[in-house]
Amino acid sequence: MATIIEINKIEELEEYQLHWKALFSATREASFFQTLDWLKIYWRHFGADQKLVVLVVKDGRDVLGILPLTIKKEKNRLGTIHVLTYPLSDWGNFYGPIGPNPTATLMVAMRYLKACKQRWHMIDLRYVNRSRVDYGRTKTTMQQSGLGVREAAWRRTSLVELQGDWETYWENRSRKLRRNLRIAERKVEKEGELVFERYRPKGAAHGEDDPRLDLYKECVELAAKSWQGRSTTGTTLSHQNVKDFFRECHLCAVKEGFLDMATLRVNGKLVAYAYNYCHERRIFGMRMGFDPKYKKFSLGTILYKRMLEDSFSRGDQTFDLGHGSFEVKRFWKTEVVHSYRYAHYVSKSAKAQLLRMKHWVDDALKLDRESFLDGNGHHKKLFYSTARTEAR
Repeated sequence: MATIIEINKIEELEEYQLHWKALFSATREASFFQTLDWLKIYWRHFGADQKLVVLVVKDGRDVLGILPLTIKKEKNRLGTIHVLTYPLSDWGNFYGPIGPNPTATLMVAMRYLKACKQRWHMIDLRYVNRSRVDYGRTKTTMQQSGLGVREAAWRRTSLVELQGDWETYWENRSRKLRRNLRIAERKVEKEGELVFERYRPKGAAHGEDDPRLDLYKECVELAAKSWQGRSTTGTTLSHQNVKDFFRECHLCAVKEGFLDMATLRVNGKLVAYAYNYCHERRIFGMRMGFDPKYKKFSLGTILYKRMLEDSFSRGDQTFDLGHGSFEVKRFWKTEVVHSYRYAHYVSKSAKAQLLRMKHWVDDALKLDRESFLDGNGHHKKLFYSTARTEAR
């Protein structure tokens, strides 16, 4: 019979480190963000105002799966809401249970959450990759556990499927993009020698764990000079409130073989970079930056081309360009993938029920006003869905 062990202190997870690694290696489309190492770094920097709720699902002595959760305090017009959710906080695009048995893990976890004393106003499982990984498991297991659930689109990201060969992919890009790239590259080459480099160490286990802090420092300095330095989000490589977090993640990613960096240099000077994470030939675009002095040379576009061409040659599978900036990324994407949220509102909480009504209204309004440009420049309605099995 499957049982649950709830862990609320990050240091107590050390006991399950080997189990976590084994389960991670068998997790479908797993990412750096689902590693225990990343969670420990995240918790050191951002866990002070959160409560850890990691559910370890065991079948006898065997660990069947792990569901990392956190209780966050989120403020809105209704006041402070206590939300049980995944510990991702918009750093990545997708998240889910750890291990090769996600259905069983979710089912046992949902029944446990249904039965345990409520310490939150709502369960809000965001970042679920419904179409490629989850296949409806989250919604079904919540329903079957007696948790009324509301399904809605959460984020959308531009994805490049790196199938076939570069030549075919490039020929399928717009004629305007190909023409502009030729012009941009000729302009940059008049300034001096243009060099593209990719740094993707395999990790300490393969004897490749040089963190290249010299290169990382160059990227941070360039981020401070670029638009990122003026960004108000406070989540770029150079921002003081996340600078140490990024650096610690960098050292970990190098050691474990998750780092992917691409750079452009003109006459030896760094003029553009892309900072990515990778796992099993799937690339996640974390941050990009370029020298504002070269703004007119379309460095971001040139870097995208060089990276994708190199990824084709390496045999990469997908490149997640990240959410946002869809006007630029539409030229490169092969599809748009949505993440979804699955929300359960505690029935005995007036605050939770008011929030449920607010979310229903918000989603209805989004159906009317949200749109995006497809690859041909045409407006299309952004799809949002809401399940009819809301909490009573």
